[in-house]
Amino acid sequence: MKNNISVHDTILRCSGNLASDMDGDKVMMSIESGKYYNLGKVGGRIWELAISPVTISQIVEALVAEYDIERGLCEQQVITFVAALHKENLIQLEEEVSA
Repeated sequence: MKNNISVHDTILRCSGNLASDMDGDKVMMSIESGKYYNLGKVGGRIWELAISPVTISQIVEALVAEYDIERGLCEQQVITFVAALHKENLIQLEEEVSA
């Protein structure tokens, strides 16, 4: 598993997860593990953005535009959240390909 996640890395949701809105939060169940997750409002937005391959930088751009948050703090929090999703095998993470 990758330790250093970069804003240039790309994420994509793994299949086999059921997600639903509940009182403004996104909740999800992994069919494979049987675990339930409450992604919250912002986590749910990240989950929505990851329906197709998206860079962490693109996610941060969207969140900074939608919420009142400083870019640096947003990057840190998104990377932490993505790392947690990756640890639970809920997303695929592709490293930036350097030229």
